[in-house]
Amino acid sequence: MAQAPDGTAFELTGPVDTPVIVLIHGLGLNRACWQWTIPALQDRYRVLSYDLYGHGDSAIPPETPSLLLFSKQLNGLLDHCGIASVTIAGFSLGGMIARRFAQDRPDRVSALVILHSPHKRNETAQAAIRKRVEQARHDGPQATVEAALDRWFTADFRVSNAQMMDLVRGWVMANDKAVYHTIYRVLADGIDEIVAPDPPISCPALVITGDEDFGNGPEMTHAIAADIEGAEAIVLSGLRHMALAEDPAAVNGPLRAFLDRQDIAR
Repeated sequence: MAQAPDGTAFELTGPVDTPVIVLIHGLGLNRACWQWTIPALQDRYRVLSYDLYGHGDSAIPPETPSLLLFSKQLNGLLDHCGIASVTIAGFSLGGMIARRFAQDRPDRVSALVILHSPHKRNETAQAAIRKRVEQARHDGPQATVEAALDRWFTADFRVSNAQMMDLVRGWVMANDKAVYHTIYRVLADGIDEIVAPDPPISCPALVITGDEDFGNGPEMTHAIAADIEGAEAIVLSGLRHMALAEDPAAVNGPLRAFLDRQDIAR
């Protein structure tokens, strides 16, 4: 692990002088959630994974969390690492940050991969996520983690993979109660900043979700793809939010194929 001057913890692996892909994790997690993804990439790509402010080994947010703040964090990290442009793969909240960064710094984004990330919610779904934010504010991450595991993994997988559940539960529970809900609010309320961007995002993009990801489902994935000209949408069968951990091959296959297409086109 290395650390940037602003307190961002990161790892940079893979062969030098190759295209760089940045991996941005989701709410409550940390860069370790990419442990099932990185091995499928680092033979051919330089992989930069890092902890968002308030997560993992990174510093707490220096100001009220927002998509803009997390976009600035990524920009500073790329400056620190001396990297001019990247492909970004963002999971959930990370997918929102990836889209915001593509709006803020289109010159630094060569392609996007958006995994299990939200688009505009209906009133019922928006009320539900705001309720979870309030639960987290009052009682910390433990108030929402068990329901999250239900949403994130299929029932059979949860039953047969208790060690995985303990791992992910531990990541979420490690978050600071005073900070966690402020970042959760970004997931809940930041979506308007990245829906129908003007000017539109124009880089190549791949958008993936699972057909059982009830909070970030197929309708949202197709809506995100519709916001980005030429974007490809893929819906994985029988998987929920954390498909990247439950069935890594299902995510890594299309992810690697997309990256290789961009690499060949360079």
